[in-house]
Amino acid sequence: MIIEYVIMAVIAMSTILALVQRDLMKSVIIIGFQGLGLALLYQRLLAADVAVTQAILGSALIPGLMMVTILKTRRYQE
Repeated sequence: MIIEYVIMAVIAMSTILALVQRDLMKSVIIIGFQGLGLALLYQRLLAADVAVTQAILGSALIPGLMMVTILKTRRYQE
């Protein structure tokens, strides 16, 4: 039961850290860790189908698309 609280704290900290980053690429990488944390939390809550979907979308596909978008535009926010 304590592990779920630890995972939720990591998710909250990664969200805040992603918001305060100046480099957009670092922010996207941190968002990927947030998606991975959510997938772990869903797995711990015995929602395996949601965990697999979150792992694929939240930690791989969406950050990957965001990285491509950032690379095709500009990387640093002014």
